[in-house]
Amino acid sequence: MMKHIFQQGQDPNAPTLLLLHGTGGTEQDLLGIGKMISTQPSLLSVRGNVLESGMPRFFRRLAEGVFDEEDLIFRTEELNQFLDDSAQEYQFDRNNVIAVGYSNGANIAGSLLFHFQDSLKGAILFHPMVPRRGIDLPDLNGTSVFIGAGKNDPMCPPEESEELKVLLESAGAKVQLHWEHQGHQLTIGEVEKAKEWFKLGF
Repeated sequence: MMKHIFQQGQDPNAPTLLLLHGTGGTEQDLLGIGKMISTQPSLLSVRGNVLESGMPRFFRRLAEGVFDEEDLIFRTEELNQFLDDSAQEYQFDRNNVIAVGYSNGANIAGSLLFHFQDSLKGAILFHPMVPRRGIDLPDLNGTSVFIGAGKNDPMCPPEESEELKVLLESAGAKVQLHWEHQGHQLTIGEVEKAKEWFKLGF
């Protein structure tokens, strides 16, 4: 089981927002961001099951920017199963889930897209990296992705965001890439752009 918060939304037909924090965050972190994006959807905010020096994460890494692929695959399966179980428990549409992830949370959301067809209807990825290379992605036709990235992000170079966009598009996803200049910080500007993306029906 994963520690989480579920908040029932105002519109049962709106997508459920799956909120995924960055390294050292908790299930409280992105609740405000979720509500900024839209007040209508239900929110499912999850805490990562891995600890690194006492800081929650969604999967292990071997060094900064170097993922433990075996653990990434295991934790991605775990999160996908958690979504299946939560959809039954909270009675939301499993095929209508949009992930909202920042940094490590964006990486696990990206990994869901890379490994499981129809795991997400769409995703808002703030400062993500490419989760894995050299694998065939599932058919992502009908999947929309918003990427918020930093031109001067020291943890996630611009080339990484461009590569992720190309990989997702080559699998059929529709991708919007928005640039900021505030390093690895999650900015109001990119949240506002994500809100627009969501409002326009992504």
